[in-house]
Amino acid sequence: MVKEKLGRIVWHDLFTPEEDASRSFYRSLAGWTYSIEHATDFAWGGGSKDFTLAILDGEAGAGIVSQNLVRFEGWIPYIEVEDVDQTAKLAKSLGGAVIKPPFEVPGVGRNCLLSDPLGAYLGISVSRHDFPVPMRQFALEHYLTRSGDIPAQFYRELFGWCISSIDDASSSQRAIRFEGDVLAKCTSDRSVFSGIAAWIPGIRVSSLEQALKSVRRCEGLVLTRHQHTQNTYASALVHDPMGALFNVVQI
Repeated sequence: MVKEKLGRIVWHDLFTPEEDASRSFYRSLAGWTYSIEHATDFAWGGGSKDFTLAILDGEAGAGIVSQNLVRFEGWIPYIEVEDVDQTAKLAKSLGGAVIKPPFEVPGVGRNCLLSDPLGAYLGISVSRHDFPVPMRQFALEHYLTRSGDIPAQFYRELFGWCISSIDDASSSQRAIRFEGDVLAKCTSDRSVFSGIAAWIPGIRVSSLEQALKSVRRCEGLVLTRHQHTQNTYASALVHDPMGALFNVVQI
């Protein structure tokens, strides 16, 4: 474990019913390439299986996993912790749930899949390698909720995160901070989000307009778009063709 990773989002997994279609979509959208790795004891289902690492500019930042192996579909962020087992126990005591108990990922570390008190899925991880936090593929995460609420105590006690207002944003947005850095934003959008709460990744692109053309061409769905003038970036909330929700972000 690298101390600088503690409390930060260090990985993403996409659980999808169509691995080939997902690879094709994100290649077209964001220029990702892929490395197919082989596991003799695959973490999501056991046994011998190939799995996909998503790569941009030589840096791997995400995995793509068949949804048939789990009961969840969509994107999940992983947060680095000191002790996966103890953090999982703490999460349960704070009203969360353990969806997949702590497990080893050979050559990578130890992981666990949780849900928070509102039902949003997230992973926790202890890394056993020296690679830095991936920075090229993902922008700010968003915690999307219909009510505008976030279980602040849950995230504060698990990761040391604090929730605060954003001066230049609408009242529905708040910042999720760690050691002075904004790691994510909490926002509410009843018009496009039918769930209770979910973590939504931001996927970096060089051109928002070209990315949205790619989304539509691949039969994805553009839900909303925003121009963040004070922060010099633009974004759009979209569904990929398989239904996974994420933000496209041009920075």
